[in-house]
Amino acid sequence: MDRSTNLDIEELKMTREQYILATQQNNLPRAENAQLYPVGIYGWRKRCLYFFVLLLLVTMIVNLAVTIWILKVMNFTVDGMGNLRVTKKGIRLEGISEFLLPLYVKEIHSRKDSPLVLQSDRNVTVNARNHMGQLTGQLTVGADAVEAQCKRFEVRASEDGRVLFSADEDEITIGAEKLKVTGTEGAVFGHSVETPHIRAEPSQDLRLESPTRSLIMEAPRGIQVSAAAGDFKAACRKELLLQSTEGEIFLNADTIRLGNLPTGSFSSSSPSSSHSRQTVYELCVCPSGKLYLSPAGAGSTCQSSSSICLWS
Repeated sequence: MDRSTNLDIEELKMTREQYILATQQNNLPRAENAQLYPVGIYGWRKRCLYFFVLLLLVTMIVNLAVTIWILKVMNFTVDGMGNLRVTKKGIRLEGISEFLLPLYVKEIHSRKDSPLVLQSDRNVTVNARNHMGQLTGQLTVGADAVEAQCKRFEVRASEDGRVLFSADEDEITIGAEKLKVTGTEGAVFGHSVETPHIRAEPSQDLRLESPTRSLIMEAPRGIQVSAAAGDFKAACRKELLLQSTEGEIFLNADTIRLGNLPTGSFSSSSPSSSHSRQTVYELCVCPSGKLYLSPAGAGSTCQSSSSICLWS
């Protein structure tokens, strides 16, 4: 058989198979009243979905608007927020700043040529603690007083750093060149005062006064009271006692006057008129130590005028 015969046989087979298939499909029973199921979201579900999508879009727009408003109000920039600026040296605050919670920093300083102001409605307290968290120092500035609690309190000079004032549990030291008390009552000391020198200001009087008790000055090597350009006066109401246990009392002056001394009298052969012209007197001493004057004569007249010692 040649090639053309083989092609004809194959075409007949294909035609036969197509006919059989077509006949079988036409003979298949068809389902009556077949149900169709729609694909997708319809009805109230579709409306709810659109509503939620719209609500989400509105929320996003509101959040975006609020975020932009906050950034605008708080003045957010690349360097910081509002008055807060982040620099290489730290954080810088410009203007008035308020902290509602504790602030932990290592150093606080103001801008150049500007003061640093710490303000509070009640008080300002600065605490210092050690590595264990224990309180070692505290400075409180309140409405009634400024209190400092520490082991030692010092005030130093700005130029050379020398101590102007220091206080601890044992002593208080004042290192200033001059201590000036401007109160009308002066300085009041409850106990003793130790000083090598007491001096009044120029053109001012120096007064050491004890209104209700005695005034005592003691020194192991002596006390010197000097008035180089004026008078020295010592006045008392009762007794003025000058006592030297081992030395002497030396009065060195051109004129030594003892006023208000009693003057004794003695009988003399001279006329009575001579007594009125008496200008020279003798200083006499009673056994009790009382001094009195007696009219001077050719000899001592103290024995004649010793009647003053009887009622002294």
